[in-house]
Amino acid sequence: MNPEPLKKSHHESFMWLSPWVEKNDMLVAGFTTKNGGVSKPPFASFNLGLHVNDNVEDVITNRKILAAELDMSFESFVCAEQVHEATVQKVTKADCAKGIYKYEEGIKATDGIYTNESDILLALCYADCVPLYFYAPDHHLVGLAHAGWKGTVKDIAGNMIRRWVEQENVPVEDIYVAIGPSIEDCCYVVDNRVITQVNEVVGQNGYQEVSPGQYALNLKKVNKLLIQNAGVLPERILTSSYCTSCEDDLFFSHRRDQGKTGRMFNFIGFKEE
Repeated sequence: MNPEPLKKSHHESFMWLSPWVEKNDMLVAGFTTKNGGVSKPPFASFNLGLHVNDNVEDVITNRKILAAELDMSFESFVCAEQVHEATVQKVTKADCAKGIYKYEEGIKATDGIYTNESDILLALCYADCVPLYFYAPDHHLVGLAHAGWKGTVKDIAGNMIRRWVEQENVPVEDIYVAIGPSIEDCCYVVDNRVITQVNEVVGQNGYQEVSPGQYALNLKKVNKLLIQNAGVLPERILTSSYCTSCEDDLFFSHRRDQGKTGRMFNFIGFKEE
């Protein structure tokens, strides 16, 4: 088993994606926890989602806390209006501050964002779905993708990789991918409707039947297969072992908390040199 790529920082509010950030002083990349903020239950305390009926001012305060802890300006954040699709968009400095005050002002109908510019912090929301990170250090490219089961079977991971290869001229062997904390198969049972679509993209992989018509689904494994199918070298893929549902002290979980809960960010960006 590979070592856990997400390491706790000296702030309780986030973890670093340490294998990447330790090799590049200008890279900021990680995943937030549910701790260290000002939100009240059921969003206690570091909720970063503006679309979950939490107090908006508390969410903005939490986002500003994260910006300060990361030593990034709050206006450098770029957020998206996530819709469980597989659309990928390139963002630039002109997109900075989109979605930081209002969810609907984020990049429209997009679950994957990337950039080759510095002083931009990409950030997407999660509470069980799979957070994906993309990095091509030799090409100054970073990206994020939000992969719930729908985005996974629509292959948002492959879409990002192919976009970099075809439009950014990045050799696929130069791309690194990390799979962050999400709900694991121990806590995630789905029905035939979902599994039929999983079978279409990766065959009978990534799940086990636990009772008639009920399947324990490992979305991290399915995404890893799709990432490898897109050509990324297995040794360039990192996978977190954290389960958002099991780790009640660290993470919000939509399924565990029955929908009334906050959101974590995954984030990545280059600091201005």
